[in-house]
Amino acid sequence: MSVTTKTGDKGQTSLYTGERVDKDSLRVEVYGTIDEVDSALAAARAFAEKQEVADRVLAVQKKIPHLMADFASLNREPSITMEDVKAMEAEIEKIEEDLPEQTCFIVPGDTKGGAMLDAARTVTRRAERMALRLAKEESVADSDRLYLNRLSDYCYLLMRLEEDVFTSAEDE
Repeated sequence: MSVTTKTGDKGQTSLYTGERVDKDSLRVEVYGTIDEVDSALAAARAFAEKQEVADRVLAVQKKIPHLMADFASLNREPSITMEDVKAMEAEIEKIEEDLPEQTCFIVPGDTKGGAMLDAARTVTRRAERMALRLAKEESVADSDRLYLNRLSDYCYLLMRLEEDVFTSAEDE
């Protein structure tokens, strides 16, 4: 089977559940932006200097196709569940316990991996904003919306972990 199907030549694509939609629909924009998140995470993992960070990024990457499938589907139970959101929250708590309290703004970019994690954070925020707009027009599972929100926080904390950003006000 060729990657070139020519079924989208007239500006439409098929959702995972079979419906045809315009390629520039907000739903397609959301899962396309989540695909960008995955690419930024892939780069972050490739450049990560700490194996712990690379392993955590890979675990998140394994969830991204499920999140994309949720947005590429209509009238289907979401693959990302509230248990996934809670698991992400537990990971966030573990990292926060190991990091000192943040008392100032952080400038990312001390490492390539950290810079890519910060890029993943910002793209995730964009995907979340798009998902919120979509939710005003169509059904969006709370678990998907919340997972996006937690994912951006997680990327930020992984950036701090990768870059050993333990700054305080005295470091400014």
